[in-house]
Amino acid sequence: MRIVFMGTPEFSVPALECIHEAGHEIVGVVTQPDKPRGRGGAVTYTPVKEKALCLSLPVYQPRRVRAEEFLDVIRELNPDVIVVIAFGQILPQALLDIPRYGCINIHASLLPAYRGAAPIQWAVINGEKETGVTIMQMDAGLDTGDMLKKQTVLVEPGETGGSLHDKLMKIGGPLLLEVLEEIGAGTAVPVPQTGESTYASMLDKAMGDVDWLKSAEEIERLIRGLNPWPSAYTQWKGKTLKLWQAEIMRETAGDEKGRAEAAPGTVVSLDEGICVRTGEGILRITQLQLEGKKRMDAAAFLRGAHVTVGDTLKQKDCS
Repeated sequence: MRIVFMGTPEFSVPALECIHEAGHEIVGVVTQPDKPRGRGGAVTYTPVKEKALCLSLPVYQPRRVRAEEFLDVIRELNPDVIVVIAFGQILPQALLDIPRYGCINIHASLLPAYRGAAPIQWAVINGEKETGVTIMQMDAGLDTGDMLKKQTVLVEPGETGGSLHDKLMKIGGPLLLEVLEEIGAGTAVPVPQTGESTYASMLDKAMGDVDWLKSAEEIERLIRGLNPWPSAYTQWKGKTLKLWQAEIMRETAGDEKGRAEAAPGTVVSLDEGICVRTGEGILRITQLQLEGKKRMDAAAFLRGAHVTVGDTLKQKDCS
């Protein structure tokens, strides 16, 4: 089958490799333009471009996929199908209409749940017990097309946005090959999306600013969901403190009164970590990173930092 592949980040790479190894004819790989990164501003390739060049595949990097000159390129390539996974631009109807079998998207959720840019992280933040991958026939809506195949994955206790990303990344390619085989054989059965949908908005750094009025459970999920990017954080003595790992403490009837009545954000003990009162329950921070320092376990941090019971962790003052 003649395929144009569209993708950009690391998440897209295993699917590209899978298609290539299966012997499909990849007539073009489309990815986002190169961007300067880091302090030196060196221009770097996207992970998909790097892999495509390793496989000696032609690469296209349009600034706007709706531009007529790019649409002409795709018409000239004459693909049977376009495969899209985490590409980064919305495809216009004119592009969706070009391939014989349309455009197929590999989406990292069990649609219709978590339509949008960050389904993996929001599944962790919201405490979902399971998620997965959906292969979808694309239409002009935001992840609203008919579903062609799904695979479910359990969200394990302690799962982070990063670990769940790596699980789902490995699933899309083999599932896609099954769908391509069914499309070619004329046996694919599109299933319309029904039921309640959830919008998985794009992540930004500001959402990692911990609100200690929330419950320990909510904050612990936020820490896991935003690990490794953009990360959860708080303020301690005027410095940013990134929070990489935490656990919910079980309170008992014997907990001292002062600890129970402490304001949210207050350090109430240094019991195998930094234990902080939240709006509901106590959260023990077990791995963290102070501004300008390395990531470390709380025990190592406490040996060098002067944290005391009664210290206050708070949100960043943006005034």
